[in-house]
Amino acid sequence: MKKFRKVLDGLTTSSPGGTMGSPSCGSAAGTPTAAPTPRDIDVQETLVSENFQLCKTVRHGFTYQPTALAFDPVQKILAIGSRSGGVRILGRPGVDCYCQHESGAAVLQLQFLINEGALVTACADDTLHLWNLRQRRPAVLHSLKFNRERITFCHLPFQSKWLYVGTERGNTHIVNIESFILSGYVIMWNKAIELSTKTHPGPVVHLSDSPKDEGKLLIGFEGGTIVQWDLRAKKADFRIYYDEAIHSVSWHHEGKQFMCSHSDGSLTLWNLRNTTKPFQVTFPHGKIQKDGRKESCKPILKVEYKTSRNSEPFVIFSGGLSYDKAGRRPALTIMHGKAITVLEMDYPIVEFMVLCDTPYINEIQEPYAVVVLLEKDLIVVDLTQSNFPVFENPYPMDIHESPVTCTAYFADCPPDIIPILYSIGAKHKKTGYSQKEWPIAGGTWTLGSHTYPEIIITGHADGSIKFWDASAFTLQMLYKLKTSKVFEKPKLGEGRGADLGEEDPFAVQMVSWCPHSRIFCVVGISAHIILYRFSKYDANTQTVSLEVRLQCEPEDIITPSENENNPCFSEPGSHSPQPHHQYPVSPGSRTPDGAKDSTPFLKVKDKTVRVPPGYQSDLVIQLLWVDGEPPQQITSLDINSAYGLLAFGNCNGLAVVDYIQKTVILCISTVDLYGATDPYQRLTRSPRRNRQSTSGLTELTDNQQSIDMERSKSPTSESRENSFSRSRSSSVSSIDRDTKEAITTLQFGESYGRKSDALPTPCLWVGTSLGVVILIPLSIPMDHEERMEDPVTVGPSGAVQMLKGSVLRFAFLDCNGALIQSPYEIWRDQNAPEDPDRPRRRKLVHFSPSSSQDAFGEGHLTVVCSERQAKVFLMPSQSCLFVHNITESSFVLRADVVSLCNSVCLACFCANGHVMTLSLPSLRPLMDVNYLPLTDMRIARTFCFTNEGQALYLSSPTEIQRITYSQEMCDNLQEMLGELFTPIETPEAQNRGFLKGFFGGNAHTFDREELFGEAAAGKASRSLAQHIPGQGGVEGMKVAASGVVGDLARARIALDERGQRLGELEERTTLMMTSAETFSKHAHELMLKCKDKKWYQF
Repeated sequence: MKKFRKVLDGLTTSSPGGTMGSPSCGSAAGTPTAAPTPRDIDVQETLVSENFQLCKTVRHGFTYQPTALAFDPVQKILAIGSRSGGVRILGRPGVDCYCQHESGAAVLQLQFLINEGALVTACADDTLHLWNLRQRRPAVLHSLKFNRERITFCHLPFQSKWLYVGTERGNTHIVNIESFILSGYVIMWNKAIELSTKTHPGPVVHLSDSPKDEGKLLIGFEGGTIVQWDLRAKKADFRIYYDEAIHSVSWHHEGKQFMCSHSDGSLTLWNLRNTTKPFQVTFPHGKIQKDGRKESCKPILKVEYKTSRNSEPFVIFSGGLSYDKAGRRPALTIMHGKAITVLEMDYPIVEFMVLCDTPYINEIQEPYAVVVLLEKDLIVVDLTQSNFPVFENPYPMDIHESPVTCTAYFADCPPDIIPILYSIGAKHKKTGYSQKEWPIAGGTWTLGSHTYPEIIITGHADGSIKFWDASAFTLQMLYKLKTSKVFEKPKLGEGRGADLGEEDPFAVQMVSWCPHSRIFCVVGISAHIILYRFSKYDANTQTVSLEVRLQCEPEDIITPSENENNPCFSEPGSHSPQPHHQYPVSPGSRTPDGAKDSTPFLKVKDKTVRVPPGYQSDLVIQLLWVDGEPPQQITSLDINSAYGLLAFGNCNGLAVVDYIQKTVILCISTVDLYGATDPYQRLTRSPRRNRQSTSGLTELTDNQQSIDMERSKSPTSESRENSFSRSRSSSVSSIDRDTKEAITTLQFGESYGRKSDALPTPCLWVGTSLGVVILIPLSIPMDHEERMEDPVTVGPSGAVQMLKGSVLRFAFLDCNGALIQSPYEIWRDQNAPEDPDRPRRRKLVHFSPSSSQDAFGEGHLTVVCSERQAKVFLMPSQSCLFVHNITESSFVLRADVVSLCNSVCLACFCANGHVMTLSLPSLRPLMDVNYLPLTDMRIARTFCFTNEGQALYLSSPTEIQRITYSQEMCDNLQEMLGELFTPIETPEAQNRGFLKGFFGGNAHTFDREELFGEAAAGKASRSLAQHIPGQGGVEGMKVAASGVVGDLARARIALDERGQRLGELEERTTLMMTSAETFSKHAHELMLKCKDKKWYQF
């Protein structure tokens, strides 16, 4: 510390110094001197590169563009495939795993190896994959790529290691699941059908073994042909030729009947005794018209025929509705006896699956639920109750209920905030759900040791806000807030939608939340801000509305200077400013050239309304139309509960609002913020009628109006425009970079407004799209009564600094390198009953830069990050201590100063997909990972960092992807994730009885190995399919185990291998015991038969 004090004593001005030097660095005044080098700063930085590692943790939300569904009835886990090659595996709450095929090919079909801890996926690139689910991070064990044929359908019989694969050519191949090698046994389409048939039957759309005899395979072709193939005799038992295309087939458990669904909306029931014609044909939704003909119906895409012990069978199907009703919603139909129930869905049905008690297809099925996968939702229907209620979904499948437009992530929140939000949100939950437990209850999950309160906030296109509990890698909705309730409903032809063609006038653009004071701010796309206060009591309230004019003057033009990024500035005038009072907002008048002059986009409800407990609107701020031009979107926002101030800016200027007194205290254009320190030579503004000229912030008047200015093109604008398409809902692209200097970031905090200041005072740090940093001192009455009545005054602009690219983030460190938090007000419920003994007064918590240091008034460090570089300044001398050029070829989209391992660092996400961390204050690079290529504005708009080494972004319109950049969290990730596979004993098959076993065929004596093995069937053609060994099996784990936790991983692998061998040994022992018992029984019977015979009778 003594060394650091000596450095401070010698610092009067600044010039650059740091890890990556810059040609020059602007200071407010004085003669440049040598800057201190990093070794002169006595800050003990504890973070090193070994503290960082980037990896995905968990994905929340609904699978985007789902394509397939599978369920393991013993393990009770569900798998969902997607068009982008993703596989989501769900179990009990907390058991949620996401896997991704490297090829990115769409998943066509999923098949569990029931109770084996494995999953087969068939993809659109005609590749089969075998996934190992016995590890927390599933991995591919084998892949098989078909070269000459396209896969259309797969079927894996229960407790079989042979997978049937149907193709587009109509052939059926057989794959050994253990080795993932093709058998030489093939059922060719021309042998399956009669030789006399002249037409091709079409692709295989169904494969299933007969419940009566596993040696009989039912093959359904799209063209309407059904063949039962005798696998032993290698010939067809029967062939059915039907004149309607087949979509699906479902057996009766006894194996004597099966049902087909067809393209004309009909269901046909076939009896094996007579296959010449269907036993029954029904059109469930086809009514007879007046002329006697059946009305045409849509195809029935899938049917399931399930039997029940105590009631009539269930016939459940999707589709089949009549064409006559336009706009009819998709439906799932449940036929139970004579009762027909039609369940209308909000979205098209992708797939459904009936859940049954038994995994055996030759037993009474006893269906208890049906899982319905929709395009944008997953629902489970309870079949055990006559009204078929749905189960309450424990997974957050409704993140995309309205499109997500912004996100915010808060780790290590106050512990009381989650329970109180949940208790209030629970009062508004829907009712009418099934009382039974969620049936997808597989896997195991325990609360890890590294848990702390986490909250994710999502803003949506319809103006709604959702608070989510994100603790311990789970996600549960706590509370929902609808911002649209503050406004009158826009009439047709009015509001933003009519003016600018905006469909969502209430869309949320950004949010600001203080968990300690529970103050919440929402910025909407219609240039409006809503401030909410939290209360546990309902109240009658009337929202106060403020209207602000923040518009541009087209005559203000910037003349670019040669040294645009590093101009030198003169010290601002030291004279005392005139006291500045709040600005009265003139209502304006409708002028001939601007019919919408001085009107906002939306109309606030002006009547008193009863509001429930939770977040209650306290203030609405709206920007006005000026001279027929609409207000520009708000690009930056900050709120401070200790100061009672709210600041916001856009491409026209800056406004500061006192939300305690409900007044505007500052409304000024960007160019006028500079005062005498303007870094650009601007042309003289021409006067306009009915306008008052505006001087700099040093000469404020009571009737000040805002002025905007034009500016030259930013050096970062071209690269950004080439990288993104413009999106009006994005705070990144909403800045009009070709014309104006926008306010890009704001931060309240205790700082030094001028070099001569001895003590820190409240300040507002302002960053612009030209890389300019402006510091505005504030004078705030600290006494409770004075704060309620006396005005807040604004001083002249102090420090002005420059960086490359738009300024993105400010943060403050003390001289020991610890993060200084912004001051805040402790939450108090304004609607609580009055207590005369304890009057309600504001309780403030301040974190002064000098409070954590040995000596008083040593100053503090300010971290500033822009699109291209980061700088650390020493206050109050405004010396630039460290500079680091983050990127030259790209630009930073998101930057945050975050705490990690009891220290702090600067985390950045670039447009080229790199995630970087820099040490503080020295700005040493600690991590640089090329994480993901930026494909669209959604990721740029929603990516955000938080403390404890975590971050998130919207990976698809319906899913939130969480990642970590902490090595410690990566090491503990296995402990935090749920186990997909749980050792469960396979249920025993029901005793079929002597007569059923005797007359029901030889279902249990069928040996597939004998037929499909290499000895009997030979080898398949090598050109037909190519085997690809997987990287994620035990061998892949051995390679991956060479890291930091290699020994532990190797021990765990060895235990897994040993466990697998023991399991195999146990199975072999059981088989040997069964064989021995059978041999003993036969020997005993033979002895009884022969014991009384004489030797000559043999």
